[in-house]
Amino acid sequence: MALSTWAGAAWADPPDITSVTAQRSAAMGWRFDVTLSHPDTGWDHYANGWQVELADGTVLGARELHHPHVDEQPFTRSLSSVMLPDGTRQVFIRAHCSKDDHSVAVAVEVAP
Repeated sequence: MALSTWAGAAWADPPDITSVTAQRSAAMGWRFDVTLSHPDTGWDHYANGWQVELADGTVLGARELHHPHVDEQPFTRSLSSVMLPDGTRQVFIRAHCSKDDHSVAVAVEVAP
């Protein structure tokens, strides 16, 4: 699996995707473990989620983060049972934050 920057936002303090692991389960689709780093300051500004997308922006799955992680940086959260269309070789992970809806995406190579 490769990790590369795709389309980054130009705002200050966007969530940084520091690691992604993708694992395939024949019966359950794909599991994505995503590690984020963000200068969470509390409920007013924190990394509030990430999603798995195709190159055209189609969202295949999303992980919402319901609270700040001020004292847990970086942190990893998982999303399971993501179904990829047949033949998909690359997806994008896009992270968001609550304050300005910052959005950063990285490309992830997935094996068929």
